[in-house]
Amino acid sequence: MAVPVKSPGRVAAPGGGGVGESPLRPDGALKVAGEFAYASDLWMDGMLWGSTLRSPHARARIVALNIGPALALPGVRAVLTSDDVPGKKYFGIDHTEDQPVLAIGEVRHQGEPVALVAADHPETARRAVELIDVEWDVLEPITDARAVVADPGLHRVQQRGGIVRYQPVRVGSVERGREEAEVVVTGDYEVGIQDQAFLGPEAGLAVPAEDGGLDLYVATQWIHNDLKQIAPCLGLRDDQVHMTMAGVGGAFGGREDLSMQIHAGMLALHTGRPVKMSYNRYESFFGHVHRHPALMRYEYGAKRDGTLVYADVEIILDGGAYTSSTMNVVGNAASLGVGPYEIPHIKIDAYGVYTNNPPCGAMRGFGAVQACFAYESMMDRLAEACGIGPVEVRHRNAVAQGSVLANGQVIDSPAPLAEMLERLEAMPLPGVADLTDLRNLPGGASQTTHGEGVVRGIGYGVGLKNICFSEGFDDLSTARVRLEVIGGEPTALVHTAAAEVGQGLVTLKAQIARTELGIERVVIAPADNRVGDAGSSSASRQSYMTGGAVKTACEAVRARVLDLAGARFGLDDLTLLGGSVVSRAQGAVATLAEVLGDAVVEETREYHHRPTQPMDPATGQGNSHTQLALCVHRAVVDVDVDLGLVKVVELAAVQDVGKILNRLSLEGQIHGGSAQGLGLAVMEEIVVQDGLVRNPSFTDYLIPTILDMPPMRLDILENPDPNAPYGLRGAGEPPTLSSTPAIVAAVRDATGKALTRVPVRPEHIVA
Repeated sequence: MAVPVKSPGRVAAPGGGGVGESPLRPDGALKVAGEFAYASDLWMDGMLWGSTLRSPHARARIVALNIGPALALPGVRAVLTSDDVPGKKYFGIDHTEDQPVLAIGEVRHQGEPVALVAADHPETARRAVELIDVEWDVLEPITDARAVVADPGLHRVQQRGGIVRYQPVRVGSVERGREEAEVVVTGDYEVGIQDQAFLGPEAGLAVPAEDGGLDLYVATQWIHNDLKQIAPCLGLRDDQVHMTMAGVGGAFGGREDLSMQIHAGMLALHTGRPVKMSYNRYESFFGHVHRHPALMRYEYGAKRDGTLVYADVEIILDGGAYTSSTMNVVGNAASLGVGPYEIPHIKIDAYGVYTNNPPCGAMRGFGAVQACFAYESMMDRLAEACGIGPVEVRHRNAVAQGSVLANGQVIDSPAPLAEMLERLEAMPLPGVADLTDLRNLPGGASQTTHGEGVVRGIGYGVGLKNICFSEGFDDLSTARVRLEVIGGEPTALVHTAAAEVGQGLVTLKAQIARTELGIERVVIAPADNRVGDAGSSSASRQSYMTGGAVKTACEAVRARVLDLAGARFGLDDLTLLGGSVVSRAQGAVATLAEVLGDAVVEETREYHHRPTQPMDPATGQGNSHTQLALCVHRAVVDVDVDLGLVKVVELAAVQDVGKILNRLSLEGQIHGGSAQGLGLAVMEEIVVQDGLVRNPSFTDYLIPTILDMPPMRLDILENPDPNAPYGLRGAGEPPTLSSTPAIVAAVRDATGKALTRVPVRPEHIVA
């Protein structure tokens, strides 16, 4: 069977380095040099190119569809519609199969796939797509999320109604809290649609297999969840779809949902030839879900000293046309809706709704980001009303180990928020900008200012994020570890289906194997479905879950090796150290290579985190989360108050990570999460009008560059979680939460403006 050129292969983790060290990433040099094989680099002799016809309308009926002109174009090998789907015609990521493989009778959002083309050349495929003739009956789109909540029966995109999920949270009595409160503050907040903006577009290669199935090479975040959706739609058994992870150019949640997987498979099975699909940047904006936009109303009551008494909250999240991850995003927003603060009386009403706006699902922070912007803005508003400082008001209300969260969950591991705030406030502030370098000023080299009209501001933000999957989901990861002697040296092969999406998981798996087996040479097998499920590379869970699986599998391998050695030498006090079998009493008794000889020791293990519970549908109570993580930010900004331009001068962050497994990768995660929070704060938004996207390009959708990202000060704490492998605490998402409100608070401090919407735009500052 031919294999794709540049298909990912086994990766030998370079050098040494166990848990707690920072060995070189095996993919790092390749990515820096532009030599890494991404999914869009896949190639096979004789392959066809696939392309997709997408709806130009947010809501419309398909009156007629004529594929004849496209089929007549020389070089076109197939044109497929919903009538050609060989199996189930609907799929969905979260057990709700409501998304059509190809539109059936109507479209519910701009960019919805309508038809597919396979051709000898990508330009031929694109020209054929343009020749497909569609007669549309354009309908008025449903775009007002508040209107859907007010009357979900009238405003319905799906037959089941307008509401994806309604999740209330009830603690104490808000009415009693109103009687006790001496200070009341309110606020309406809005979060725009943020895109994951990964640099590697959706791409993959589908190859007809000799067994009548399909070999699929694709960039994804969760191989086995993809498989559960792909196989039924292709009319295949799970064991007929052979999935291998292709090189991923970023994800951030945007690859949890399917994009081209089923489409490429349909074309490959129909034509009997390999089919490659690779989106351009424009199509990518329509080919994946985005962060849910949010409308939020908050009312807080407190004592005059700033001690919180009650919170009355409404959160409305717009999920677009299909369910995707909205159920879980609503759960996170509801359970974390008032953040890491002790409040005796809480009322939260959280909604996820269907509209004809762009589809939304998972993105880094997953429901907690939206709520964090609102509750941190409220903490600043409360501080001002009580006449105390922004750090002090947070300190007075901070949770600690033993505190009870809004969902009734007791924090049973370290939560040193008060200490983190103290450390953050004690960090030195940056000096005055060097005005001789205009890049240090708002507007940069465009020379909009030389310092006149520029005001400095300081702001703080705190974020609380759940780690791993929640609400009763049986979260697991599987690892297979094989130990044998190759070329005279003990070598471990680590095989999981976990997606390396840039976070450094390949490096970490090798570190764990070295630590647990006491060897140097570790090889990481390609991620595929020849091994059990590893879950998604999301929810900051892979270090916890796949790390736990690799650790557990290595422990099983180690136990078997020591049993072999114990039987041979009659000893029961053995361990592995530095490639040798060592007796505590007698020292080294043999090399590991000598003990193994020709033997191969292989073990496969599943790792599950502790059980969680669904939130009560009436009260929101339940131990719904596995683990919780905190990050706090201080932002310093310079604002040109005349033009509304913002320069983030510095970000400082304090984060508790439980245990540092790889400091270099960890710091990269904190920097990267902070950068995405900065983008949401002051620049990133998909602009939508009447359900139509107005800026589907990196020319008009702005993301932070190296000139926008400021220097960062980091203080990383290690307070181990006794329930987690090595005591670690997931670290990738929390910085995204707290950086956004910290930056906006700093801009408020500089301008005196309320700034209740992100991203903050110049007109919000100067209007």
